[in-house]
Amino acid sequence: MRQLRSLLLTAPTQSETISAPDRSRKIIHVDMDAFYATVEQRDDARLRSIPIAVNDHRGWGVVAAASYEARHHGVRAGMTLAEARRTLPGLTIVPARMDVYREASAQAHAIFADFTAIIEPIMLDEAYLDVTATTLPSATAVAVEIRQRIRAELGLVASAGVSYNKFLGV
Repeated sequence: MRQLRSLLLTAPTQSETISAPDRSRKIIHVDMDAFYATVEQRDDARLRSIPIAVNDHRGWGVVAAASYEARHHGVRAGMTLAEARRTLPGLTIVPARMDVYREASAQAHAIFADFTAIIEPIMLDEAYLDVTATTLPSATAVAVEIRQRIRAELGLVASAGVSYNKFLGV
C-alpha cells in the first residue's frame, strides 16, 4: 500500500506528461437540420409546415428523417413507420430521394470548399471543416457565413459548432 501511495504522489516525468491540446486549430462541425425532410419540404410546397417523415431508401419501413413539425409530436428518425403512424396518425410519409439529397450535399460541400480544402464528410448532411488558416476574423465568423450561404443558396438550415478539435463543440 505504501508503494502504491508513493507512486501516486510522485510527479510524472517529462516523458509521462500529457501535452496540452493544440487550441490554435479551428474546427467547425456543420450539420444540416432534419436534412432529408427539410429537402422534401423545400422542394414540395404542399409539404411545408406539416408533419412529414421520410421513409428509408432501403425499404425497411423505418423513418430516415422527421420534419420539425413531426418531431414536435414525438416522431423520430429510427422509428418504424408503424410506430410513427401510431404516434402521429396524420403523418405524411414520403419516399426517400437519395439522388436529390446527394446533390444538395454536393452543393453544401461546394460552399464548404470556398472556406477550406480540409473537409471531412461524416454523412450527407454533416462534415468537419478545418478552418485554421481562414482569413476571416474568426472561425465563428466562418460558421455564420456558411450557415447564411446554405440558407440563401440551398434553402436549407444548418447548425455549426466551433472548437479546437472534433469532439468539443462550442
